[in-house]
Amino acid sequence: MRSSPSAGDPKNKHLRALDGAGERLRLFKADVLDYASVASTVAGCAGVFHVASPCPAAQPTNPEVELLAPAVAGTLNVLRACREAGVRRVVVVSSVGAVFMNPNPPEGPTMDEHCWSNEEYCRATENWYCLSKTLAEREAWAYAEKAGLDVVTVCPPLVFGPLLQPTVNTSSLFLIRYLKCDGVDAMDDRVRNMVDVRDVADALVLAYESPEAAGRYICSAHARKVSEMVYVVRSLHPSLNCANKFVQLVGDEKVFSTEKLQRLGWKFRTLEETLKDSVESYMSAGILS
Repeated sequence: MRSSPSAGDPKNKHLRALDGAGERLRLFKADVLDYASVASTVAGCAGVFHVASPCPAAQPTNPEVELLAPAVAGTLNVLRACREAGVRRVVVVSSVGAVFMNPNPPEGPTMDEHCWSNEEYCRATENWYCLSKTLAEREAWAYAEKAGLDVVTVCPPLVFGPLLQPTVNTSSLFLIRYLKCDGVDAMDDRVRNMVDVRDVADALVLAYESPEAAGRYICSAHARKVSEMVYVVRSLHPSLNCANKFVQLVGDEKVFSTEKLQRLGWKFRTLEETLKDSVESYMSAGILS
């Protein structure tokens, strides 16, 4: 990224502290809804990773303004700027939210890259995040086909792992809620799909660097009930006040195939390593004690 006066913003302190950042990292302030700022950011780049998209921790009051428009318009601005700049390949981070929200899924529990969320079903169930990711990814593919731009998308589920930034992301808030268990009698015991943030980073690099990479890639490592995740954490840190009562839920199990991504050479960490490093990161940040 290019340098700018905003590089001194305190919120970027963790980036400037990375090994080699002083010599190799340059920061540039850009708003994905401002085409001019995006265009100046990607100018001269050979590859671009588009990861910015709203992901609220609570239900939005105005989903069109808070989620849908920024996700779609921001993605199109990035792709337009990349085409104008002659970028070789754009890797767009989508989500399994653009894969599984469908009232008529394929037979069997496993879903792959051919599966798409149903937009009307997302609206009917008010699952605005999944709708935003679905609309944005579909727009990305439509633009790529029209403009002849080389685009690859990566679709992760919940993303855990050690925090790099000082703030807590939405996926981590989900896990922390179960580990704190503040004033809640019982937690829902759904099957959740998850992946380590470091493994997502590896997937993005593979999607960019592998000449044969094309299309969508699901990037999911583990499908576990919440009670299983909590059991692993409790075995590592018995003093944590984790949830211990769960409401059993059935019929929502989704397992995602990662065969396509693994053919690129992708590997992922064990659930135990991801949860261990996540919890220790939260403790170091004072979020858990």
